Amino acid sequence: MSKYSDKHGFPFDRGGADSYYDRPRDPHFYPNGTGNSPRINMSMMSAEEIEAYHAGYDENENSGNKKDWG
Repeated sequence: MSKYSDKHGFPFDRGGADSYYDRPRDPHFYPNGTGNSPRINMSMMSAEEIEAYHAGYDENENSGNKKDWG
């Protein structure tokens, strides 16, 4: 179990989603849920939020869970 919140739209969730969809790392999150304004970009994120984003990205990369576009 992760020490980070996996709430939809939060940094850990967004990192995992970016990895899943094979998007490049771009730390961000949506405090009101994915796609709901505002989008918080890396320049406005705390060190802990950036860490959570990368942890989500890395966890998904390590699992090999990727969208099948075929």
